[in-house]
Amino acid sequence: MDVKIIGGTVVDGTGAPSRRANVGVKDGRIVEVGACDGPADRVIDADGALVTPGFTDLHTHYDGQVSWDGDMAPSSLHGVTTCVIGNCGVGFAPARERDRQRLIELMEGVEDIPGAALSEGIQWSWESFGEYLDAIDARPRTIDVVSQITHDPLRVYVMGERAFAGSAATDDDIAKMRALVREAIQLGAAGFSTGRTDNHRSIDGSETPSADATVRELAGIAAGLEGLSHGVLQAVSDFDMEKSFDRFDAEFDVLEQMAKAAPGRPLSLSLMQRDLDTTQWRKIIARAERANERGVPIRLQVGARGIGVLLGFEATFHPFIGFPSYKAIASLPLAERVRRMRDPELRARMLREKSEKIAGDGSNVPPMADRFLANIDFISMRMFRLGEHPNYEPPKEESLYAESMRTGKPPLEVIYDALLENEGKELLYFPVYNYAGFDLDAVREMLGHPLSLLGLSDGGAHVGTVCDASFPTFMLTHWAKRRERGRFTVEQVVKMLTHDTSRYIGLTDRGTVAPGQRADLNVIDLDALRLLRPALVADLPAGGKRLLQRAEGYRATLVAGRSIIEDNRFTGETPGRLARIG
Repeated sequence: MDVKIIGGTVVDGTGAPSRRANVGVKDGRIVEVGACDGPADRVIDADGALVTPGFTDLHTHYDGQVSWDGDMAPSSLHGVTTCVIGNCGVGFAPARERDRQRLIELMEGVEDIPGAALSEGIQWSWESFGEYLDAIDARPRTIDVVSQITHDPLRVYVMGERAFAGSAATDDDIAKMRALVREAIQLGAAGFSTGRTDNHRSIDGSETPSADATVRELAGIAAGLEGLSHGVLQAVSDFDMEKSFDRFDAEFDVLEQMAKAAPGRPLSLSLMQRDLDTTQWRKIIARAERANERGVPIRLQVGARGIGVLLGFEATFHPFIGFPSYKAIASLPLAERVRRMRDPELRARMLREKSEKIAGDGSNVPPMADRFLANIDFISMRMFRLGEHPNYEPPKEESLYAESMRTGKPPLEVIYDALLENEGKELLYFPVYNYAGFDLDAVREMLGHPLSLLGLSDGGAHVGTVCDASFPTFMLTHWAKRRERGRFTVEQVVKMLTHDTSRYIGLTDRGTVAPGQRADLNVIDLDALRLLRPALVADLPAGGKRLLQRAEGYRATLVAGRSIIEDNRFTGETPGRLARIG
């Protein structure tokens, strides 16, 4: 054997009870789970630790990062050994040279990835989607990557400027897109994704090319999956809530028609609790259940906790970003901004001001931001200090609004002072979705539903506002260990992170600890496992900054039998490549 992991408790990913066993690895595969008496070139001591399959993350946005980054952080720091890119309809292939900048602007607006970092970092060596897959495969990295083909670049590739002008696709356009999707899946892509939400905008504030695609277009493209042995569909939609509450069923009908056009191929939809309609998620579940009863396979991607943002002076967004007095000092270094904001005169003036509009034409900020800033009392009710030891299920009593009530200070003043703590580096946690009841009970119900899939980590995206690539660690620390009510077993959580996500996307060679499976493995000290506070680091191309969250407790992470992480640090090994489905 090349590697032998001894003395650990194997949680094999199937949901079966954990058991003490050794794991033997040779040539990148698991060859034995049991005594493993033979010699090995290397022995990893897993005494007191769990041995699990590597985690498969279904929903990331490393589409540009894969061309320059070998570490694939932060996902690789949280036990992920396979990530799926090409979600929500945004991506970089196929792409003609003339369209590259427009696609960068789309990604910057939709997923909050600095355009300068993308422009400098992406090593364009492709036009076709097949060439993009080859480019991913050519660069060594820590973990494996699975790619979907995405609607926005596909539409631009086929339709040119008409894709940005809101034009309906012609029959010829649809036929070309369908053929390109089918070809991509035959080359190993996992499926096709599209985005249909008002909150997704290009950096100039315009809608994404796929936002208003007709059912004829969506179904026509999805038909490219018909008869194939693999391939999934993925969509994000707010079900036209920004426009009308009465549009829910009409929008779901569109998505179901898309799924019907690819018989037997599953569609996954994002599922979350939205404040505009806190019961909408139950309607989505009910429609998905009825669709499955009719033979239309629809699954639901669920996040591990509140879907929200981190606010701070170093982050992309904070409550004072639109205030005139803050805008006057916004370009100053952080230390100087903090010094000036502590001046009583500036403090008093800023607290008397109102925010100017920050969304709309020319801005990638979603319209909801202006609504929140117009009701500062509301957002302070859902705003918490993240602190040194992040708590992602804080009680209402720890909100800044509750502090306002206790101290008699106006909420805006409490927010102002909180942001200045830690020399202006304090982060405030604002769960936008999944937190209407000031707890994660709704998330617990979603995660436990048989149609649910763990997803929505958005690894690689929203780099200045979230760091939800830590979802896998949170699943173990919170749902399998910390939470007092509604806890999942470790076996259930590991199955969600490994077997269920791998099998859904079409990977049969990983996701369980069993002979013959790829040796993608984690050795985890569950007692020591914890999330650290996110920190802003300037490690993107062109000096771009992002929030990076580390963890403690990962003794080792193996990809194809090679150790990429030991004691929470990279080893320098880069066994990861493109995983072609089918």
